[in-house]
Amino acid sequence: MTSSAKTRRRGRQTDQAETEAVVQSMYQSREKVYPREIKGRFQSLRKICIFALLGLFYLLPWVPWNGRQAVLFDLPARQFHLFGITLWPQDFFYLALLLIISALGLFWVTAIAGRVWCGYACPQTVWTEVFMWMERWTEGDRAKRMKLDKAPWTRDKLLRKGAKHTLWVVFAAWTGFTFVGFFTPITELGARLLTFELGPWETFWALFYGFATWGNAGFMRENVCLYMCPYARFQSAMFDRNTLIISYDEARGEPRGGRSRNADPRELGLGDCIDCNLCVQVCPTGIDIRDGLQYECIACGACIDACDQVMDKMNYPRGLIRYTTENALEGQPTRVMRPRVIIYGVLLAAVGVALLASLILREPIRMDIVPDRNALYRLVQSDQVVENVYTLKVMNMDNEGHTYRVTAEGLPGIRVETQPERFDVAPGEVRNVPARVQVDRSDVTGVGADITLQLQTVDGSELRTREETRFHAPME
Repeated sequence: MTSSAKTRRRGRQTDQAETEAVVQSMYQSREKVYPREIKGRFQSLRKICIFALLGLFYLLPWVPWNGRQAVLFDLPARQFHLFGITLWPQDFFYLALLLIISALGLFWVTAIAGRVWCGYACPQTVWTEVFMWMERWTEGDRAKRMKLDKAPWTRDKLLRKGAKHTLWVVFAAWTGFTFVGFFTPITELGARLLTFELGPWETFWALFYGFATWGNAGFMRENVCLYMCPYARFQSAMFDRNTLIISYDEARGEPRGGRSRNADPRELGLGDCIDCNLCVQVCPTGIDIRDGLQYECIACGACIDACDQVMDKMNYPRGLIRYTTENALEGQPTRVMRPRVIIYGVLLAAVGVALLASLILREPIRMDIVPDRNALYRLVQSDQVVENVYTLKVMNMDNEGHTYRVTAEGLPGIRVETQPERFDVAPGEVRNVPARVQVDRSDVTGVGADITLQLQTVDGSELRTREETRFHAPME
């Protein structure tokens, strides 16, 4: 091999080694985060939110309402029960309005108070916090957990890890069972579970949701927030200098450094931060808030509680780390009412009022009119009467069955015949009813006119709805 070939070969090997080094640095594994337990006003508020949200999730399926489950999404029957309201697939637009309200509410809250949703109400945060409680009960505090993970497998480690995973699996299984209980009556579901008679789909979704809870809250934890949740990526678009965020007061805290409790930091040329790193140890995502605003921050307030306790011990004022705004940190006034907040608020109120009004005014019956496609009209009774044929799709969206009849108006002497004249429609049923509308030929001018068909109950419930359609006639 010539010297030039050897040189090229060494060059290629060097380039390959450099490429491998770059790849290794890009895909460096993330170290496990061991959040330290901390107490304080914000952590107490988080616990209240967690218990309230978990209480709603686990208890709502057991609440009865008029002989049925208060909240039940009955997919086989295509009925969605929300306390006293029953919605059907035809009411899909209510779901669209609800999703719009949720999005606008999230945008509005984020513009005012940053990522408080992530820190206090996000399901990932709520279940992760509960799983960490069980981890502390079985494995101990932060130092003990770190030591236990590095220690070789012993009887004590096996028992502690086994107890933790047993609690995790039981809680995750209960979560999966409760989730399915929103779609199948939970009392019926529990009875069939005890007799091992669950259906395949119910078994699948209970196991799937339980497994997802166990994996996300037990193992992935902050990685869901860092790599999977899209909200962290576009939240900055809703932030401005008046948004409330968790911030470290760099002007007050720097330069940081250790000192005795009785020392005057100004004489030592130091700020109020003693560089204890407690704010890093308590962070559930493992960031250092002193590095500035980061998308990993979920605004849980743990660093604030930790720093306030240190400030109390050092006899320094609280608030070195606090909820504040960029303007406030720079000594400028903070404006809560600003265009984006007002716009989000107005849109949220408008859609909310529209949804509420629509639910209040909602009629539990509906009628669609489908004209006969074979003939626009027919002449009957020696060509003296014009007849149009329609198919009426009558939908009963009430919880009870009703008896209906149809009347018509819009032309002199108009009359309508259905087969039968009075017909029953069961709750949730869509019934096709043929209808013949007749008008004397002398009472129709031109090629037709708009008429109105009215559907109403005749069983004392006083439900009615009206729909317009076109009545066709021959040209004179």
